Amino acid sequence: MPKQTARTILMVEPVAFGFNSQTAVNNFFQRKSELQNIVVQQQALSEFTLFVDKLRANDINVLVVKDTAEPHTPDSIFPNNWISFHEGGQAVLYPMFAPNRRMERRDEIIQFIENNGVGIQNVDNFAFWEEEGLFLEGTGSMVLDRENRIAYAALSERTSENVFLLFCSTFAYRPVAFSAMHSVDGRRVPVYHTNVVMSVASEYAVVCAESIDNQTERKNVLDLLSETGKEIITISEQQMNSFAGNMLQVENMQGQKFVVMSQRAFDSLNNRQVERLKFYNEIITVSIPTIEEIGGGSVRCMMAEIF
Repeated sequence: MPKQTARTILMVEPVAFGFNSQTAVNNFFQRKSELQNIVVQQQALSEFTLFVDKLRANDINVLVVKDTAEPHTPDSIFPNNWISFHEGGQAVLYPMFAPNRRMERRDEIIQFIENNGVGIQNVDNFAFWEEEGLFLEGTGSMVLDRENRIAYAALSERTSENVFLLFCSTFAYRPVAFSAMHSVDGRRVPVYHTNVVMSVASEYAVVCAESIDNQTERKNVLDLLSETGKEIITISEQQMNSFAGNMLQVENMQGQKFVVMSQRAFDSLNNRQVERLKFYNEIITVSIPTIEEIGGGSVRCMMAEIF
């Protein structure tokens, strides 16, 4: 039976992190900074380094590969969008919405992982769908219940239903597609990635149910989570906007489970939500305000699980 939580994490150290105008067209979590680019990079690198140090202090195995200055890839700190890893040495490459994010797919990163003792037997490449204008941004677009073979996907410009269904048929996942919305300047617009809306752990799921405006779709998602034995911890749209849905359960080398989230996400939670999370695993919090504000993503986006 496949595991839900990974003991090894891939993270990409930034060399030129910054605001990406190509992704800002549909990621409304991003904020442009008045700071100089070099200052933004320095702050992001400091946050990244402290994040890695905290994971390793808890004996979580982190493989860190450094980005390259050329080509310029300001979002390379979020590798889970272009690659995912699965049991049996399977890797998958994904089609990316922003042209400058497509350059994040680097063969040398896969080679680096293999050089660190991870056997990759097969790489499925879905990137050709970019030519059709269809995208599926990895475990940003999909939240996988690996144990129950269910894939949840909030459809958006970055998450094509056609490619999502192809992934599910290829890897034997049950597809659960829905629409997730949030309010931006008085209008309801799609949330750019599913992993902002929800997180599925071994024993529980965190989900912003109120972002699923369609009542039938909302009931379908919640019913399925319940049927698969997950305790449902609901968060509000305001908490989602603080990245409370963008958390990830991981294991250390001894099999102890942790849930990793940003300090901003943790600070948005109420006592009951924290209590339920602590019932199942310890909580690791990291402060990454520069990465969250300028990149529009949080800790889950920074970690690509390796199985």
